[in-house]
Amino acid sequence: MDRFNKFLKNALIFIIIFMAVNYIFQYFQGDKKEELLNSGNFIFETTDTEYSRRQVVTVSLTNNTKEPIIIPNECPNEPLTVLRYENNEWIKKTASPELDCTSSKDLTIQPEKKIKIAYDSWNNTLFNDMGRFKIELATKVNGEEKTFTTNEFTITKEGMLRQLWNGIFYRPIYNGLMFLIAKMPGNSLGWAIILLTILIRTILLVPSQKAMKAQKRMQEIQPRIEKIKEKHKGDQQKIAMETMAIWKDAKVSPFGSCLPILLQFPVLIALFYVIQRGLNPDNAFLLYANYTNLNLGNIDTNFLNILELTKVNFYVLPLVIGGLQFIQMKLAMGKKNIKAGNEMAMATNMMTYVMPVMIAVFTASMPAGVGLYWGVSTIYGIVQQLVVNKGKSPTEEPIVRVIENKEN
Repeated sequence: MDRFNKFLKNALIFIIIFMAVNYIFQYFQGDKKEELLNSGNFIFETTDTEYSRRQVVTVSLTNNTKEPIIIPNECPNEPLTVLRYENNEWIKKTASPELDCTSSKDLTIQPEKKIKIAYDSWNNTLFNDMGRFKIELATKVNGEEKTFTTNEFTITKEGMLRQLWNGIFYRPIYNGLMFLIAKMPGNSLGWAIILLTILIRTILLVPSQKAMKAQKRMQEIQPRIEKIKEKHKGDQQKIAMETMAIWKDAKVSPFGSCLPILLQFPVLIALFYVIQRGLNPDNAFLLYANYTNLNLGNIDTNFLNILELTKVNFYVLPLVIGGLQFIQMKLAMGKKNIKAGNEMAMATNMMTYVMPVMIAVFTASMPAGVGLYWGVSTIYGIVQQLVVNKGKSPTEEPIVRVIENKEN
């Protein structure tokens, strides 16, 4: 207890010092920002001085003049002039992807306002080569033609972890989804996500089935563990040893039931980035092959005229996904734990209500396409759980009936 109090005291001191230093830093940064705002300048800079390839280059523009500044719409061309340093001179780089420019318009920066422009649709074409770059903007300020230039920034090679991530998860899922979209009528993103979900869950069927059975066995041996806790109350070492012996005998692990969710998280994250940024033509270089009848600019992202899969659905979809998750948790928990009054049952009961809320909040912060994946995956899991619940567990103790001999 003394150690805990000492640790808590040191942690509190550290937090106070950190907050104080952070406040001082923000104070002086605020003074600097205020000085810039009052200088009457147009601030034009990149959000970073170094970007790895595939990381989206973004520029920040702050209009500290008294008049609005207009940036002409040049869609499908890049919004500003990109220059790369080659052979001791600055060379202009251009990109003209197949974009839908019907809704594009001139960009206006009002006085005392700040905006950011990201090169989402041009990034891989313009910044695929490593080296030194800068961006220029020619515009009128107070009726006078002026050219502004950002700071120099460098493009570097992706790190090893990013390369592994792209090679193992992102690119295979990206290509799998694009292949399915090419096969779907009307290049439907929604039906492709549904089919991809079913394929992924079928591939993970064996490990997830084992995890569900292990979770069921964990519930069945819980009464035995509770008896051990009562028998050796206060002797944590003895309780731990006998609990591990029971787990070994039942061939279960307390972390085994987490496997289905853990296996899906990389897929979920990769799918999020595919839907968020992967559908624009600038990412065509990621394709393993040119899929017939597939134009990245013509993918149908509207599913059944209900969901716009690239945008967040704040209300209906999160409630549906949360409800499905609740049903799956109820099925996974089982009736035995509902009636039991032990700590394990209380924790499981709490998770039955907490997990669906967490998943609903998660769905409300992601593109609807990610929510569609999770919903179909949950339905698949519900069916799988029903099958597991009907099966006989190897930990069930046989029923012994004593038959009396009436002749005696």
